[in-house]
Amino acid sequence: MSSRKTVHKRKSAAVGEDVGESKKVKVSHRSHRKEAGQVLVLGQGDVGQLGLGENITERKKPAFLSLPEKMVQVAAGGMHTVCLSESGHVYTFGCNDEGALGRDTSEEGSEMVPGKVSLEEKVVQVSAGDSHTAALTEDGHVYIWGSFRDNNGVIGLLDPMATCPVPVKIQLTEAVVKVASGNDHLVLLTLDGDLYTSGSAEQGQLGRVPEQFSNRGGRRGLERLLVPQMVKLNRRVHFTDVFCGAYLTFAMSKEGYIYGFGLSNYHQLGTKSTKMCFVPVKLTCFKNSTTTWVDFSGGQHHTLCLDSEGQVYSLGRAEYGRLGLGRGAEEKSEPTPVTGLESAREVSCGASVSYAVTKEGGQQSRLGFWELPHVLVPFDDR
Repeated sequence: MSSRKTVHKRKSAAVGEDVGESKKVKVSHRSHRKEAGQVLVLGQGDVGQLGLGENITERKKPAFLSLPEKMVQVAAGGMHTVCLSESGHVYTFGCNDEGALGRDTSEEGSEMVPGKVSLEEKVVQVSAGDSHTAALTEDGHVYIWGSFRDNNGVIGLLDPMATCPVPVKIQLTEAVVKVASGNDHLVLLTLDGDLYTSGSAEQGQLGRVPEQFSNRGGRRGLERLLVPQMVKLNRRVHFTDVFCGAYLTFAMSKEGYIYGFGLSNYHQLGTKSTKMCFVPVKLTCFKNSTTTWVDFSGGQHHTLCLDSEGQVYSLGRAEYGRLGLGRGAEEKSEPTPVTGLESAREVSCGASVSYAVTKEGGQQSRLGFWELPHVLVPFDDR
């Protein structure tokens, strides 16, 4: 019992110190992308999030984006876009009102086209929320910029009420192997299998702040929310992956169990109840002896999940066809198979739209999607 307390004490002190030079290690995780390619954009671009310049504010069909390098990852934030190149450089474009681009955009129109973020380390993964961006380096360091918000407005990023217009390094003793962003929260998965969270806690998405303190941290203030702290469970759980929806978090344990916390008002967390979960809950609806989960993505009120066989499942709110279950579908409290899709390798959600990339997608650019107002079942966009 005493050794366990010692471990927790050591972990809780992880913030505020840097990863020591002697502990340098090149981190890796299955979510780090290696395959490079060209970027296509579509949708609304009124604040530059398409990266096509001031004169193009909407594209109904995918358009190639001019970039100086091939990219391995793209993350779409609320009103900005983040691209990671094969050489580890980060490019951003879109709304920079709260610093989400991480670079100077004082020159007129510079936010409407891709621009490089100044980082001294090679980046291996990025994530984006409504107004923040995170970048994970090959040495396991995390840089963030922008701001978190709650229902009352800006709450800050690392310091209360202060936005960060340029990258700032998070001080942790542990190396991080994956970053994941919700609308206004950030989750860090460490090499040791721990989770650290920061940002808004209003819907329970941090998994470590009691409900009575979720509104701006209670008497301890915003530092309770903004300083990344470890998510603690009753017993030691080694996590191997983490995923975020808009207001929720999923975490996968080494044993294959799925834990979740956050908003579940449409059962998007997979709970029978529609109450918010402020601490991690082992989600029994994802426990199936024949199913191994490999990917999760969450929208505002729905979730997509993918198993190792390439089968896509959906749960949560059904309106506007976001679950891909056909006309008349009702909200689901457990993962429900989406039919009519070939074997998939990745899933992704917008606020009320769903995407699935098939295993052939890399060669044939095949993309299945379903969204409002009329696409109620998967559609193959070839």
